Amino acid sequence: MGEFEAVADAVTGGMLGRAVEPATGVRGGRTDETNCLNCGTALVGNYCHACGQHAHVHRSLGAFAQDFLSGALNFEGKTFKTLPLLAWRPGNLTRRYIDGERARFVSPLALFLFSVFLLFATFQLAGGSNGLNKVSVGDNVYHSTDEAIAGVQAKIARLNARRAKAVSAPDKEEIDQQMAEQQKALTTLQGFKKNGITNAILASKSDEVDTDIPLFKEAISRAKANPQLAIYKLQDAASKFAWLLIPISVPFLWLLFPFSRRFKLYDHSVFVTYSLSFMMLLAIVLTLVSKVGIPGVGLAAFLVPPFHMYRQLKGAYGLSRWSAVWRWVLLLTFATIAFSLFAAAVVLLGISD
Repeated sequence: MGEFEAVADAVTGGMLGRAVEPATGVRGGRTDETNCLNCGTALVGNYCHACGQHAHVHRSLGAFAQDFLSGALNFEGKTFKTLPLLAWRPGNLTRRYIDGERARFVSPLALFLFSVFLLFATFQLAGGSNGLNKVSVGDNVYHSTDEAIAGVQAKIARLNARRAKAVSAPDKEEIDQQMAEQQKALTTLQGFKKNGITNAILASKSDEVDTDIPLFKEAISRAKANPQLAIYKLQDAASKFAWLLIPISVPFLWLLFPFSRRFKLYDHSVFVTYSLSFMMLLAIVLTLVSKVGIPGVGLAAFLVPPFHMYRQLKGAYGLSRWSAVWRWVLLLTFATIAFSLFAAAVVLLGISD
């Protein structure tokens, strides 16, 4: 799966660079150039009319910091014009951007990529160890691999003592079977220790994966063996391949307006990208609110996304109430399918690596 991750990194990096690189070049500072330092064209005004670069470049640390904030966050007032509309009037924002008001707002792709970065950074900071600093062997939970090894060895010693006292052949056979299982667990734990794995769950026979699909079976088995590593890989894959949500979702939105001459794939792409950006920003806010301990996070997570999708659908496409309602119901269904497809892709690209 390494080649897929390399492609994902390249695509994400290219999209990010294209989205957030200021189209007008660097800013700040005052010098006396008469020709553009980028293309050599004679300057007329504050910007080069040939390539768009600012006429007066800078070489100060303060201006560099300003460029960083401007490029990464699209400051210059765009953020503060975009976010309120995205939160409360998403349909208006979507339609205005599609109709040509580009300089006024943060582009949907730039906002999407920044939201992805901020979302997973928030998850990492707020998630901690996710309660996975443990080793589970059957019904017993230990705090480290060493503790689990000691526990299994103690259990083997007790089984040996029981077998020495056993009289009947069936009792001895049952104890021998238990000892074999514990010895197998001990060998596995010692392998974990050798490889530096400190968090794991050893499945019993009843916990073995029941599937005929080899790829999924291997992925689930790996996740059971080391859930913390599996979650890390899932988060990593989700962040790298988050852009897949856009091409996965756009065809479903097209199905709401099949063969429409008024609404193009570009319109649907802007709608989807702004919508996904809002959902990620909402997840960030709810994650932080939950860490503070404010109640109502679950209710907000259940009610806000459908409400936001309805308002954006109705406003972006200029629909009547009834036309918006039936399309909204379909949109919720399509969104569930699209997210399920994305989740399956993340599992295959992440855990199977």
